Amino acid sequence: MDTLKRFRWRCRRGTRELDLLLLGFIDSGKYTLDGEEETQAFQCLLDYPDDVLLELLMRRGATRDKSIANIIDKIRAATTHRT
Repeated sequence: MDTLKRFRWRCRRGTRELDLLLLGFIDSGKYTLDGEEETQAFQCLLDYPDDVLLELLMRRGATRDKSIANIIDKIRAATTHRT
């Protein structure tokens, strides 16, 4: 299974909001992870519990991890500016 398919499967969370944000990022055409560091950060983000992940993506929480914050910004940008 290739990386994109694996990520798409892991983005299916069963929570409408998370599914819209995460799958929206994958399906937006703006899905880009620059290198191994961002790929690892995205994998780490997908390991977060749903409640923590939702808080971060909805801007009700913050992380001190700059690589995770960068991925969150990419997800927000890809799903906010969809046409």
